[in-house]
Amino acid sequence: MAARSAAIRTPDQRLRVFVSSTLKELEPERRAVRSAVESLQLAPVMFELGARPHPPRDLYRSYLAQSDVFVGIYGERYGWVAPGETVSGLEDEYALSGSLPHLMYVKQPAPQREDRLDGLLDRIRNDDLSSYKSFSTPEELADLVRGDLATLLAERFDATRAAASVVADALDVPDIPAPYSAIVGREAEQRDVLALLARPDIRLVTLVGPGGIGKSRLAIEIADAVADTGRDVAFALLEAVTAPERVIVAIARALGVRDAGGEGSLEDRVGIALADRDLLLVVDNMEHVLPAAELLARLITEAPRLQLLVTSRSPLRLRAEHVYEVGPLGVPSQDEDGAGPAGSAVTLFEQRAAAVRPGFRVTPANAAAVVGICRAVDGVPLAIELAAARVRSLSVEQILQRLDSALTLLVGGARDLPERQRALRSTMEWSFQLLDEDSRAALQALSVFSGGFTLESAEAVLLTGGTPDPLAALEALVDASLLGSSEQRGTTVFRLLSLVRAYARQTMTPEQADSATRTWIDHYRAVATDAEAGVRGRDQARWLERLDLETENLAGVVRAMLDRRELDEAAGYLWVLYLYLWIGGYLGVVQAWASELLDVAEREQRPLSTQARAVAEYYTNAIRYWRDPGFDTAPGMARSRDLFLEAGDVFGGALARVSLGLALLTATGGADFARARAELEQSLAEFRSASDAWGQAMALVMIGRIDMLQGDLVSARERFDGSLRLASEQGERLGIVIAMNHRGWSRFLAGDLDGARRDFTDGMDISLALGHDESLAYGLESFVALAAAAGDARRAGLLLGAAQTVRRRKGFLNPGAFEFYMVPLAALREAGLGDDLDRAVTEGLTLSVAEALEWIRG
Repeated sequence: MAARSAAIRTPDQRLRVFVSSTLKELEPERRAVRSAVESLQLAPVMFELGARPHPPRDLYRSYLAQSDVFVGIYGERYGWVAPGETVSGLEDEYALSGSLPHLMYVKQPAPQREDRLDGLLDRIRNDDLSSYKSFSTPEELADLVRGDLATLLAERFDATRAAASVVADALDVPDIPAPYSAIVGREAEQRDVLALLARPDIRLVTLVGPGGIGKSRLAIEIADAVADTGRDVAFALLEAVTAPERVIVAIARALGVRDAGGEGSLEDRVGIALADRDLLLVVDNMEHVLPAAELLARLITEAPRLQLLVTSRSPLRLRAEHVYEVGPLGVPSQDEDGAGPAGSAVTLFEQRAAAVRPGFRVTPANAAAVVGICRAVDGVPLAIELAAARVRSLSVEQILQRLDSALTLLVGGARDLPERQRALRSTMEWSFQLLDEDSRAALQALSVFSGGFTLESAEAVLLTGGTPDPLAALEALVDASLLGSSEQRGTTVFRLLSLVRAYARQTMTPEQADSATRTWIDHYRAVATDAEAGVRGRDQARWLERLDLETENLAGVVRAMLDRRELDEAAGYLWVLYLYLWIGGYLGVVQAWASELLDVAEREQRPLSTQARAVAEYYTNAIRYWRDPGFDTAPGMARSRDLFLEAGDVFGGALARVSLGLALLTATGGADFARARAELEQSLAEFRSASDAWGQAMALVMIGRIDMLQGDLVSARERFDGSLRLASEQGERLGIVIAMNHRGWSRFLAGDLDGARRDFTDGMDISLALGHDESLAYGLESFVALAAAAGDARRAGLLLGAAQTVRRRKGFLNPGAFEFYMVPLAALREAGLGDDLDRAVTEGLTLSVAEALEWIRG
């Protein structure tokens, strides 16, 4: 891979806001903007914060390239024009800002504004990329910037589009996969399938065809076309799903429904999320989990506006299914030149060959050999791509000769396979044999990965496995079309096609496969260990982004350890990932793994350490608290606490006490405040003894909640202040949001509505920046209470409807004991405004988050 010049990194890897202005003239305004940006837990990117060894122009250009939002502040001065330059740094920064979102502010009055600055402002206005607002004081500017950034975050939350920021993935809805290259020769298939999907009576279309025929690529193109019409589209990738019962997890993730352990099954919550949505759901690679077809049938029965587009090598055999067979690309006869629809296979070969050998063209001199190659592989797109990748080192005539030899030699042992499958397997074998020894070994080592994986992970696994130059091996595999790469959030992510992965695994001996799996497991265990501290601190956003890129591998490692009966190791791995699993909404999945771990240990009489049993007991009971409100989880949490303490895990014991206290507060026989307080006070003491600031912050919130429920608002406020201070010192944004929201409620109940509004606003803004939808729902509900307290039934209802939509679509429930906003809503009903409230709730169900934010801001 070509070497790249070292980037000048920005000081922080959170969502980055580039601030452009003259320096000395607007110094107070720059301080105000910096404060506003940091109050949202975002990273200001400012010249004065940079590293001095770099020339100023190099510095701001590098910073701009890594930024996510451009904020321009303009006063009276145009700025200095460096020798040899024609524009100032101020104008150059704007010119280089490109397609970044722009927030522009002009100071008024400015009686001595320089002519060149007036010209720049005219250019900004004429570019029509952004509008600007006026301000007069730094304080007014800070309020404008903060409000506009919050609106931008809300709009990105609604759009959930791919961008170089954590916020772009706020709903955790995977985007339609980005194709590696343009589609070739599928115009008729696209028209046919789009026509089927345009019919409301057709609920399920299955693209059927052999492996490598291009079903997934066609599905991506169709999904993009449907999304372009404005219709909602979700894309569920099943290649890393190992069992039919896990298909619902992949679908939930595609829809953004968190498996955080809410009441009811995950399928129930997916059904609720789909109930009112006009949505196309693409389910890719269904052939190995066909028993899950019954799940798809139930979903389209329960959700009348849902359509499914499925790819599979075999039909699903459902009554609602319309099967569309995807065939090979058009291959010209031997005496044709490959032009036109019949020559789409030749066009694909030409394009892929030109990608590895620029300038390659099909000419009269080589057309016969190219046509021969396409015919030899029966027009199968994947086989064509593998063959075309070899033009870097072989002529097309040599490729045809060697390919013919491979086909003749290899198909004899696989005559039970269809012709197209034999051609594809032979082409893969041929491509594999053409790799050098290091690249073959690298492909085998990479075949243990599940789904996408980063360059960092690939290098670590390959180096441990003995590959001397991982970058060279990766480049060779990409060049051979055996490994795909794409950029996600500024990070290179690799992915093996499922057929290539399966083939590479077949080429390994059992000993080789075991060694490769061991290396892969050990790598992600190390990643999880490193992430444990990172997710709790100021690097939280970076770590969450890193882990989200490799979620399939993180999950695959658990599955592998359970299958290998490495039970203690699996429990330890899940424990260090605790906070990530909570923020990411994966605790429901973890409950199933923890239950399986306990079941295997008991059924097979396998030894299980005290620590591992404590972890499994914790996850099964803590998550059941949210999933089954009628079940008393206190005994199970007490067992987990005792096991942790027996194992010497102070953190585990203290955290189990927090969950035990929560269970005691909502016990079916009534809240046991005394016992809950005793557990939580002991938890706080244990966290302090371990110098665990994160745990102390969590315990203080829970103790403060008891104080608030018992009416001691002064003590509650002190607890929440302490929690907020600890979380802020750590830079852990979820803890900050939780503490702010609770402090806001203590102020609200004490009658300090202005103070409550400030806390709720701060918490809402940080929730949007963090992209944590459960916190967002709580934030919306806090403003429901403020509107209700003001007697504004319409605003309260609209916001409550918006909050209910977030909860329903994300699969979250709010236990009744903590619905503090119900008191002011009851007051509205008692005042005779119940009908107005109900009508507004119905209307609010259709609001986007950005629209709800506008109602919050008045």
